[in-house]
Parts: sequence; C-alpha cells; structure tokens
Amino acid sequence: MAQLQKIDEAIDELFRYREIGADPAFSRFIPMVYDPIKFNWREVFEAQFNQLFNGLMLKGEEEVGRIFLAVFPTEEVLAHFIEHSNPGDLLFMHHPLVMECGDPRGAWGKGFIPINPDLISQIKEKRLSVFTLHVPLDYSRTISTSDAMAEAYGAKVVAEFFKDEKGACGVICEIPAANTEDLIEKSKSIFQIPYADVEGQSHSSITKVAIAAGCGDKVYAMQEAEKLGAQAYITGEIHCHIDNVYGKKKFDEMKKYCKTTTMSLIGVSHAASEYLVHATQLKPWFEEQFKLPVTLIPQDEWWV
Repeated sequence: MAQLQKIDEAIDELFRYREIGADPAFSRFIPMVYDPIKFNWREVFEAQFNQLFNGLMLKGEEEVGRIFLAVFPTEEVLAHFIEHSNPGDLLFMHHPLVMECGDPRGAWGKGFIPINPDLISQIKEKRLSVFTLHVPLDYSRTISTSDAMAEAYGAKVVAEFFKDEKGACGVICEIPAANTEDLIEKSKSIFQIPYADVEGQSHSSITKVAIAAGCGDKVYAMQEAEKLGAQAYITGEIHCHIDNVYGKKKFDEMKKYCKTTTMSLIGVSHAASEYLVHATQLKPWFEEQFKLPVTLIPQDEWWV
C-alpha cells in the first residue's frame, strides 16, 4: 500500500503541476461541457483540481493498493476501473474528459464529452481516486507524451518546438534513415492501429522528424517544425474530424496547408499517441516509486 498524499507529492515533484498552474485547455473545457448539463462539478471534484484542472480530481481512501493507467475516461475505461478495483485504488489519466476526435476513415467525433455522472457516483461510492495530468505530462522531458513516442521510434531528441512560456509539447528528432512508407508501417506497429491518417509529401530518405503527441494538428506548429528542418511530422491526428463548426474550420485549414507542405504528415490517433507514455514510461515509474501493481487500460478502439 502507498499513501495517496505521497503519490501526489511525487507526481508534483516530477511534473511541477502546481507550479505550472491552471491548465489552459481544461480550465475552459470542463465548465463548457458540465455547466450545460447542470452537473455540479465544482462541488463534486476536489477544490484544488477546480483551480488547476490537473491533479486529484476525485479523492477516495488514503491507502492506495493499485494504480490504473488510461488516456481518456471513456465509459469502457471507467467501467473496467470500477469493476477491477478495490477501495482506495487510483486511476491516473492524461485527460479529465472524453474527447471524440473522429475517425479518418469513419464517423466524425463529437469533441469533448462529460463523464457520465452515474459513473462518477460509482467511483465516489467505492471510495476510489482519479488523478489527471494534462499539459505537465506534455512539457516534461523526463517522462512525457512526445518523448515516449520518440523513444519508440529509436529517435534522438535534438530540439523542442510547439512551445509556450511554460514548456514545449513537441520535439524535433534525428532518426535512422527511413522512407515515408517505412514510417507509416512502423507507426501502425507501434500504436497498434489499423491505418494512419496520412497527408503531405513522400520521401525516400527521412532522417529528421517532428513529434507531437495528441492534438498536433496545428498549422503554425507544423510550419515551425518545417522551418526547423523536419521532413516528417508524426502526431496524434493530422485532420480534426470533430463534427462542429470548429472542427470543420480546422479541417479546411489543414487541407489547404497539406497542399503546400514539404513534410510527410502521419497521424496515429490522439488516444494511441498518448497511451504510449502510460505503457512505456509511467507504468515502470509508478512501479519503481511505490512498489504497487500497475494495470494498463487500453481503449478497444483508438480511432474514435
């Protein structure tokens, strides 16, 4: 067993989430999805989470016996956590909301979706804990979403991009020479996806790539990577397939950019790109730090 407070302290020491402050994305998106359904999230979620939108979201018993790792709080993920956990167990995720990003060969997604309040009630009734860490897990160069991807490609990180004043979400990497098709096939194998979202130019020899986990579908970030010499850009999604005005605007912007870029653009799904850090870096870190069993909860489908 480990103390919940000690786990929180160790996470904060490594990822500095209190120092980084309020998450720029979820400080907007949590009110955006919960207020319209009149769910009293300010009362249900932990007070500090409601200020930072990272950290301990739901607090159960103080003694933790097992840690579960997932990306999004989908119904399948939360049902698995509730069924296979004991009071006090902890679910650590990258996102506090479900995000349907859409399938490049299937249905478009709905964007951000609130957690079913009934599942939140079941988690609280069972005295389980939920902890989420968004941008601090992107910014860290010790354990991070994009660095885990670089590691899987056998890449050497040589620079950062896609930055703000508090950190960088993307890395520029050198890799052993590969052509575009090689990178696509390697991506499918690494992330266990049936197909990738592919745009841009094909190259016979790529030695420098840009990697940005999750929503790397930002034209300005891609332009920055291109100026830094990247021949390929690997991210969670190339196109936004969210079925609303925002999603369609972004899709049109990216289609226009794809006609001009010199890079090979490869999308591996938002969820799969961010699951990798849980499987390859966070799991061994939690096991070593706390001597607890750690259970991974992958999604049944990565393109949703």
